[in-house]
Amino acid sequence: MLDVMVVTVVVTVSLTCRSALGGGGGYGTMSMFSAQTSPPDPCYDENSHPRRCIPDFVNSAFGQEVRVSSTCGTKAPGRYCVMATEKGDQELMKKVRNCHTCDASDPRHYHPPAYLTDLNNPHNLTCWRSENFPQPPQNVTMTLSLGKKFEVTYVSLQFCSPRPESMAIFKSMDYGKSWVPFQFYSTQCRKTYNKPHRAAITKQNEQEAVCTDSHTDVHPLSGGLIAFSTLDGRPSAHDFDNSPVLQDWVTATDIRVTFSRLHTLGDENDDDSEVARDSYFYAVSDLQVGGRCKCSGHASRCVKDRDGGLVCECKHNTAGPECDRCKPFHYDRPWQRATAREANDPPPL
Repeated sequence: MLDVMVVTVVVTVSLTCRSALGGGGGYGTMSMFSAQTSPPDPCYDENSHPRRCIPDFVNSAFGQEVRVSSTCGTKAPGRYCVMATEKGDQELMKKVRNCHTCDASDPRHYHPPAYLTDLNNPHNLTCWRSENFPQPPQNVTMTLSLGKKFEVTYVSLQFCSPRPESMAIFKSMDYGKSWVPFQFYSTQCRKTYNKPHRAAITKQNEQEAVCTDSHTDVHPLSGGLIAFSTLDGRPSAHDFDNSPVLQDWVTATDIRVTFSRLHTLGDENDDDSEVARDSYFYAVSDLQVGGRCKCSGHASRCVKDRDGGLVCECKHNTAGPECDRCKPFHYDRPWQRATAREANDPPPL
């Protein structure tokens, strides 16, 4: 039998916020055994030098609660009708409606907001549905809390109904206390949102939401997608690490989607308008918010704290929910965000 000898090694690392007392603030001592079995720390290279690290890219909406202002069948069971097209005489396409019951008290017939963020299975599609035929100025809203600050890359919605004629995406950076617009969609930007149509984005207005008529056609009647990319068309996107303006622009703690106007086929006032109106509502199968926990380049993951809240697991002797400050007694140079080129490791005292 071979004897196994365990030795102790001392590992000292240089961190972004160095101790004002002159210490490196490293991991201290660890056994060779633990060093061999622990996975490499993404926040340090093979020589234990600090480097920028970022949490994994995730769909931060998955499994999260969404608060909505309207859901079918909540007040009482009701009818909704799904529009489709099929071939008729002489191979012409004709419009058909198949009607169903929505009942929030019956799991076989309900369409709750939980369906917005569950596992999106195209072979077993689940859809949240609003009440029928909401009209301006009555908006339908859905609000999602991310639990902490995220750097959001995209917001997307997959529809079970026609996409809205007008819709807006908002963000909050203070947990829902205040809201700023992210993006507007409308066939009538000026009339609906008092915004110009497809305004140019320059370095002077990189933090302004724009309005576009893209993705606002009534077709397809189901399965349409609206996807908003937060950095698309922003001039400083190629130099994101050095753009505090865009770093602030993509930061959000909460996302709100506001549906302002339905798309219709113009038959809502016909003789059989009751059936037609039961065909017009908002229905979404999937809401996604793609991004990363905001950790300023000083953490490779977010974890739950003692209260169940989401916080960055800060390295480089940084602290705070977003690793946005130095730990106490580590103030020999001002805190800085880590970048791809520089972890901002301070020189020796």
